[in-house]
Amino acid sequence: MTCQMRQGLAHFLAPIASIPPGALLPSRQSVEHMARALLRRRGALSSLLSAAAPTAPRLVPSLSSAAALAQLRSPLDERLLRLLRSEISYVADRRPPHQPPTSFRSFAVEDRPGEQWVRLRAARRGPGAGEEAIKIDATLFDGVAELPPDASLFNRVEALEQGPRLHLSLIVEVARADRVLGFICSAWPDNLTVRHVLTLRGAGAATDDRGARDFTKLEPAEREAVKKFLQEREVDAELAEFLHDYVANKEKMEMLRWLKTVESFVEK
Repeated sequence: MTCQMRQGLAHFLAPIASIPPGALLPSRQSVEHMARALLRRRGALSSLLSAAAPTAPRLVPSLSSAAALAQLRSPLDERLLRLLRSEISYVADRRPPHQPPTSFRSFAVEDRPGEQWVRLRAARRGPGAGEEAIKIDATLFDGVAELPPDASLFNRVEALEQGPRLHLSLIVEVARADRVLGFICSAWPDNLTVRHVLTLRGAGAATDDRGARDFTKLEPAEREAVKKFLQEREVDAELAEFLHDYVANKEKMEMLRWLKTVESFVEK
């Protein structure tokens, strides 16, 4: 591995390389934080791997040549390999991801390997409105709830015991004939809240003259109507809970995929 490649890889693996030698395996929260940090750096890794890709066919090394190559690795390479294998073992053996579900209630779930979002689709017949197509795009975890500065000591201790309260965003589209209603929502582990309401004209079209309407500024009767509309289409707290479980599992799968890619690269 060239010095330039080693420096680029060390930067990419900063969340791992910062762990001191002999440290205990990280907690669940730190592993999930590391997964999100690695996923954010995947573009840099792709460029690094592309630049290092051989332009000519490579012969498979024999056992003796493989041993010789191992001797040529730098101490940094060896340390990176130990750390990578430790993380892979921790995630794969102690907290292994499971096969993701392909459906939830009336929704079909479309996983996006290597992507930082997931899509759900459903079709239903609206009351007197013909066929409806429902599409939901959900991000991976993109935020965390923070305690207010004046939070009591009890609330702070309780928050530490329960772990971070993670957030993900949803874009919900309900297509009916040539009209699409849009909703931007926040999904917490136990509830779903609407942030903005949009009226679209045709799938993928721009918003109308009113643009997005802040949900909190709607009249009380309008807010209740929006909540009922979404609940009838199974966009509710139960969906938020499912997505949190799904995304937590997806992040572990993505972390394993990229750790193994990096391991393979360092071994060469």
